[in-house]
Amino acid sequence: MNIDWNKIISRLAEASRTAVVRLIFAAITLVIGSFIIKFIIGRLPGIKRKKDIDPTVRTFLHSFTSIALWIILLVCIVAILGVPMASVVAAIASAGLAIGLAMQGSLSNFAGGIMILLFRPFGVDDFIESSGISGTVISVGIFYTEIRTPDNKHITIPNGTMMNSTVTNYSKEAIRRVDIDFSISYDADTDAACELIKKVIADNELIKTYPEPFVKLTTLGDSSVTLTVRVWVDRGDFQNVKHALIRDVRHALDGAGISIPYPQLDVHVK
Repeated sequence: MNIDWNKIISRLAEASRTAVVRLIFAAITLVIGSFIIKFIIGRLPGIKRKKDIDPTVRTFLHSFTSIALWIILLVCIVAILGVPMASVVAAIASAGLAIGLAMQGSLSNFAGGIMILLFRPFGVDDFIESSGISGTVISVGIFYTEIRTPDNKHITIPNGTMMNSTVTNYSKEAIRRVDIDFSISYDADTDAACELIKKVIADNELIKTYPEPFVKLTTLGDSSVTLTVRVWVDRGDFQNVKHALIRDVRHALDGAGISIPYPQLDVHVK
């Protein structure tokens, strides 16, 4: 059997040229595609702001669009390299099944991100509490939600965890109620104490007159009686009003000679 080496070498040379051309085109596509993806992702925030799209949707779409564009680019590169698309689809399906089984938690986080986007229990810039963590929402991504705590820590919480736990949104309503309990001595005049507290409330311009402030005797304790104060304020004034009330009420009670007793225990020895 005679082997035509010239023909074999010619075919190898042609295949090599084709492979080199494909590699060059794939490399060019990768470079240009990367540039285009960076350009699109860089333009997304400005475009979305012009269209007044909610910040929560913006951060989620940013993550989703970035991943989707990279997947499309990789599929194009594989096609340029001459890999049959049927094989690519079969490989993607098999890999997707394996990855799905191995990354059930991540899929749960992805589903959680979709649920957050649809039902909107919170959004970017909202102050929330979940899983024992309180802070301001920085972004809602595909898999994780970023939160900045009051002491400036950045915490990442999986979206699946967020959707499977109780979330308290302190920014959802325009006004909030400040609840404070003050304990005074049994010897004190409770009516006079209530009037003093009401005067302190009236002097604070940040406290709303409607709903009407609540100042009542609510508890008879072991060594003191408890006066409960409930006032309504704009949500942004919550902490300032709370701290101001605690300070001003104490000064008012001290000035009137109304004591705030320590817990006491009387022991009788026979």
